[in-house]
Amino acid sequence: MNVKQFVKQNRNDWKQLEQYIHKMQRNKKHVSANDIDEFQLLYQKSAQNLSYSQTFYPEADVTNYLNGLVSKAHNLLYKDQISSWKQLRDFFTTKFIKLLTEQWHMVLIAMFLFTLGGIGGYVVVASDSLLLYSLLPPEIAQGVRPDQLGAGHDHIDSALMSTEILTNNIQVAFLAFAGGITFGLLTAYVLVYNGILVGALAGLFWHYNMTYEFWAYIVPHGVIELIAIFIAGGAGLLMGYKLLVPGGHSRMYQLKEQAKRSVQLLLGTIPLFIIAGIIEGYITPGNFSLEVKYLVAFLTLAGLIAYVVIGNVLVRKRESQAKSVYEQL
Repeated sequence: MNVKQFVKQNRNDWKQLEQYIHKMQRNKKHVSANDIDEFQLLYQKSAQNLSYSQTFYPEADVTNYLNGLVSKAHNLLYKDQISSWKQLRDFFTTKFIKLLTEQWHMVLIAMFLFTLGGIGGYVVVASDSLLLYSLLPPEIAQGVRPDQLGAGHDHIDSALMSTEILTNNIQVAFLAFAGGITFGLLTAYVLVYNGILVGALAGLFWHYNMTYEFWAYIVPHGVIELIAIFIAGGAGLLMGYKLLVPGGHSRMYQLKEQAKRSVQLLLGTIPLFIIAGIIEGYITPGNFSLEVKYLVAFLTLAGLIAYVVIGNVLVRKRESQAKSVYEQL
């Protein structure tokens, strides 16, 4: 049986289960005993369908759909009322990691686009520093003073600076994510353009033989900040790809489904931006040695790797437990 036949054969049961979920969420007082019996039967059928779909169509959209449907039904059936804190914890320990690993290739493409822009900006400005004014907005280009790198930090309001940086970074990430609705074109532009900005600045500091100092002021917050932007950009690229190549579904369906996943990925980057904003507001301009700043960058990267690795272990453990439950139904 191919995936289209599988969907056609079971679609009515899934729609009926959706209706029961909506009815029970809206007003449980009007749910009869017969409704509960029918709901439980549909839940068991859908759980079996999910197990089958995970085995034979693991990469198909229907598997993700069934996973969400069965999860909602399970929570209602067994009254799994969990606190907001537990929901938040589960999201960041499993859900976000699962979404991230499912679209790692899009995150890599986002990183490639940014790197491509960065190399281009670096090469252009390294060949002629005056070209900086052609690549960067005037207010940025005129404000760059390599000879004053690190000067005047005693007069910086770190709390205000951290807030402003956080706001700006989230705006960039949101633009990269929302650009997916333009079939990913705006997302690609945002990634390449921001790469050009960083590359052009690196090229300028190379002229002043200050490459080591420049990156010491970039990487402490830049590692975690750029990874968050790559994740948001990857979410936008995935949405754009699904709109461009919708497969067996309509573009409206893909927009609805991928936007939901992409929003969750975007929300998952917010703690990363908060951490990056704190580092950029307090540590980057702080009176620390350049070696300490590089050490902070290394620790943030190591922390992110550990988070993903441990998260993947938890995801696989939960999926294994869920699969064994479904197979017993």
